[in-house]
Amino acid sequence: MTNRLIYLDHAATTPLDPRVLEAMMPFLTGMSGNASSIHQVGRAALQALDDAREQVALVLGCQPKEIVFTSGGSESINLAIKGVAMALRAQGKTHLISSAIEHHAVLHALDYLVEYEGFRVTLLPVDRSGRVNPSDLAAAIRPETALVSVMYANNETGVIQPVAELAAICRERGVLFHTDAVQVPGQLPLDVQALGVDLLSLTAHKFYGPQGVGLLYLRRGTPLAPQINGGAQERRRRAGTENIAGIVGLAKALTIAESERLTHAARLRALSDCLIDGVLARIPRSWLNGDRAYRLPAIANLGFACIETESLLLLLDQRGICASSGSACTSGSLEPSHVLLAMGLSPDEANGSIRFSLGRQTTEAQIETLLDILPDLVAQLRAVAPCM
Repeated sequence: MTNRLIYLDHAATTPLDPRVLEAMMPFLTGMSGNASSIHQVGRAALQALDDAREQVALVLGCQPKEIVFTSGGSESINLAIKGVAMALRAQGKTHLISSAIEHHAVLHALDYLVEYEGFRVTLLPVDRSGRVNPSDLAAAIRPETALVSVMYANNETGVIQPVAELAAICRERGVLFHTDAVQVPGQLPLDVQALGVDLLSLTAHKFYGPQGVGLLYLRRGTPLAPQINGGAQERRRRAGTENIAGIVGLAKALTIAESERLTHAARLRALSDCLIDGVLARIPRSWLNGDRAYRLPAIANLGFACIETESLLLLLDQRGICASSGSACTSGSLEPSHVLLAMGLSPDEANGSIRFSLGRQTTEAQIETLLDILPDLVAQLRAVAPCM
């Protein structure tokens, strides 16, 4: 990234922290053994794997053996949802619950279970602020419910869900609870005991770690059917030779994110508040999507009447400003965001919304530059294609 580029798409991916790269380098440039080998090179790889697992467990407040390393967030989510569903189906547990605003990794995993495995799914609605009502969850649970999966914080709006309250309802009813916490590290606490969750998914590249590596927290005793078959890696829960360099990087990145969380989150909150206030004050017919109080500090999803998101994003990109319309996994889609539609926005309102996601390198000067440029771009587009 050049010094002139203003990167405001950290919710899609974050740059690799130099401290993380330094920790990974011995395993990228030297002899990186297979952790399943019994010779000294293999034992060194196993030791690095064990050390990384302990570091992660320390952040999450769990036991090292409750950590399953994966290839990323999508695999972690699929392993959690499909793994629990398959494991409990023999007990007659064929019903799953989630929310209408989940990441497509969750929604498509549920679609698969419905279409190919005969499961039934209930998607909980959200209110205009983007939050799930716990009473809706309590009413949706059935005797045959196997798992509830509700994200910790939304990847498009940053809206935070009442995960601890939702998990407590599930625990009282004997139902397992999974949360997609991919966007959360470095911004909110990740103590799985305080949250009360049974499963939690993360991916390293959202918190300044390498792409292609993630993890699933799996509470001890939680039934899980492996989704990748092969060797005995990860206590037979996820076969495949472990990505030692990536796992070391994940552990280092997560440790840094947690150690710097309070100061990092406070700085991001101040910057995103400045952005939101500036847009609302300078651009007529603009609005914030989602609850302002229950929102990740790094994400501001803003809407503009009579604007097509794609056109505005292209103009911003020409000015060296990188933003997005929402999830990177739906890039190129002409459909309005399912998250914003579920919150009650019209298709036109959803198609006129942009996600700005801030990070460690974001400065006050960059936010001011955006605020200087954005009103003219919106006015330019409205002049070309005016609407009522």
